[in-house]
Amino acid sequence: MKKLLGTIALAVIAATGPAAAQDYPDQAVTLVVPYGPGGASDLAGRALAETAQPFLGQPVTVMNKPGAGGMNGARSVSEAEPDGYTLLLARVGMALSPAVTPGNAVEWDAYTFLGALEATPMILAVRGDAPYNSVEELVAAIKDSNGRMTYAASGATAIDGFTTQALLADNDLDPLTAATLVPYKGGGALATALLGGHVDFVAMAAASLMPHIESGDMKALMVFAPKRMESLPDVATAAELGYEKAGQIAGWSALYGPKDLPEDVVAKWHDVLGQVATDEKWLDLAARRGSISTIGDVDMTDYAKSQYELFHGLAQDFGYLSN
Repeated sequence: MKKLLGTIALAVIAATGPAAAQDYPDQAVTLVVPYGPGGASDLAGRALAETAQPFLGQPVTVMNKPGAGGMNGARSVSEAEPDGYTLLLARVGMALSPAVTPGNAVEWDAYTFLGALEATPMILAVRGDAPYNSVEELVAAIKDSNGRMTYAASGATAIDGFTTQALLADNDLDPLTAATLVPYKGGGALATALLGGHVDFVAMAAASLMPHIESGDMKALMVFAPKRMESLPDVATAAELGYEKAGQIAGWSALYGPKDLPEDVVAKWHDVLGQVATDEKWLDLAARRGSISTIGDVDMTDYAKSQYELFHGLAQDFGYLSN
């Protein structure tokens, strides 16, 4: 009898080991979006859920968990069971927040990095009737204004604050005083502030600006992205224009899981993302959002680390953190 029980126990272990692991996934996967519905991260998450499902073989259910600058959702995934059924639609905030608020944010490396998804360009823009037709002309005006020129951003240490501050620093201007930040909440509010003439310029997510650029109500002077946008082929990137700090800043999305995901889960998502990368629906949805698919283009672990180090360094350089 003991021998029989031992045999059964070994059989159970075998069934729940590697053989069972090959069955992943055998149920729906939850994709946590750490921001509210309707924004760029939500659109990216739903696009991934829609296009990954046929290759994954199970539904991908999007769950919005906003709050604390994305940290509520990020923390829920970092603390989830590492079984591959709870994943995170990561954004640049997952590297930026711990870089500028150490101790109050989920550490940048508290995850399994499954892969990059997209770059979400930022655009330096002015009103369509503004007298500036190049970055150089705008920077010259900022220099002459002695801090009187204004820009809209959601916060000094938010991605749309760092874009402008990095550009100012690249031009040997004080990033905190050369232009005056006027805070607004949300991309729509930032765009409205520029359209209404309440600020002189913005450097923010492309998705909120493209309709106004296409209508002629705004002018795009520069793109913060790894390469030019297809919809703005004549607008140079910050890197192309030689801006060292600004050239490293861009919005992005990636797929993360809890730390220590099993190898078979990582392998499955590597395969799925490889198929999503060339999927026409994924590419079309990315283009509609003004995003650039980056699946397979970068090592996400290395990239996340470099982004953390970039923003941590900028926070120190600009005086938000002590050295």
